[in-house]
Amino acid sequence: MIPTSNHYWLTNAHVPAALLVRSKQGKSRNWLPAFSTPDDLYQVDIEIIDGFVASIATTGTLPVYQAPSIDLRGGMVFPCFVDLHTHLDKGHTWERSPNPDGTFAGALTSAHADKSTLKNADRCWDAEDVYRRMEFGLKCSYAHGTQAIRTHIDASGEQAAISLEVFKALQAKWADRLILQVAALVSLDYYLTPEGEKLADRVAEAGGILGGVAFMQPGVESHIDRAFVLAKERKLNLDFHVDETDNPDSITLRYIAEATIRHHYQGKVVCGHACSLAVQEAEAVAATIARIKQAKIGIVSLPLCNLYLQGRQPGCTPRWRGVTLLHELRQQGISVAIASDNCRDPFHGFGDHDALEVFSLSVKIAHLDRPYDDWCRSITTTPADLMGLPTVGRIGVGLPADLVLFRGRRYSELLSRSQRDRIVLRGGKKIDTTLPDYAELDDLQHRRVRTEE
Repeated sequence: MIPTSNHYWLTNAHVPAALLVRSKQGKSRNWLPAFSTPDDLYQVDIEIIDGFVASIATTGTLPVYQAPSIDLRGGMVFPCFVDLHTHLDKGHTWERSPNPDGTFAGALTSAHADKSTLKNADRCWDAEDVYRRMEFGLKCSYAHGTQAIRTHIDASGEQAAISLEVFKALQAKWADRLILQVAALVSLDYYLTPEGEKLADRVAEAGGILGGVAFMQPGVESHIDRAFVLAKERKLNLDFHVDETDNPDSITLRYIAEATIRHHYQGKVVCGHACSLAVQEAEAVAATIARIKQAKIGIVSLPLCNLYLQGRQPGCTPRWRGVTLLHELRQQGISVAIASDNCRDPFHGFGDHDALEVFSLSVKIAHLDRPYDDWCRSITTTPADLMGLPTVGRIGVGLPADLVLFRGRRYSELLSRSQRDRIVLRGGKKIDTTLPDYAELDDLQHRRVRTEE
């Protein structure tokens, strides 16, 4: 039971060494902890005062605690999660618009149809529809222990105005619980049009990130250049979808890295997916990774969604996992994050906005163990840094006590069960972790767009 007082201790906790940071504020006892387990877990006691971490001590070194204490019995403690790449506006449309064959092409067709017009039916993707589905996703994320989210939104045509206004309303409503960022999602050639320039202005007004999908098509390099020009003019960061395919000739990630260097771009650039990197020849891979490193681009991998879509053929067992070269990228000092991507929509028929589930499955999909090393940063510190959030996704003296407490004492326990009984602290206070009921979405599942007559 977490005390209701403003001063208490969490004792006998296991915290990954990679998530413990020094802070210029406050004082720490016995920093750093004197010993760790083979999986680089420090056994510590954490003092919380007025919603902040006041001190950290090696377990067993303090003779007495001057406040109530809660023995976590070796349970692991993480900072709250950071979900760098989501699609909240698409989420939870599966029941009304499932993917007929599970392929990427099928997902595109179903998603387009969900926004299309059908006679004698209600309108989908209007403000009410988008708001309720996006907020459902936020409720799930918050209950699971997420603190910051970046969502891409479909932003071509009139949908941009609808979805951006919904985003701003939710951003304001949830400001005391979640840090929300928005990135525009269009095909990059859209930015060559007057509508594309207006979209860049809308994104700037919303304090968002300019983004889009880079396709290997004629003129792709000029499309990328145009996105950089618009971003530089408006001082916007950039976030791209790249190479979500098993075609080794898809090299838009390299083009973006080269454009970052060519434009002397000083903002943050994040690229998601990068699946084709895993099927390219070693020489091509080395050339691309070298440019990514020089350009200081962050990579976000979406293992669950890509595992679902990539390599899918009727009646065939998939032969690859659809995941980019996580190990090779990180070995070169490149920032690598992992995120949820789509949840219960045509691009991924499953998902619950749970970063721990994403991390757990990613460990198994991409062999992020032996050693676990600092892969725990991929859902915490690294995405926080890429989002420009220096006090989020880490545990340190003087930082807010935004923590997730688990019964699992080692990674083998943490990643073998769902940890549904986790405790989430925000500002040192326990929150309600009850997940929203799917029944909240029932009257949205049968909606379709009404044709204007």
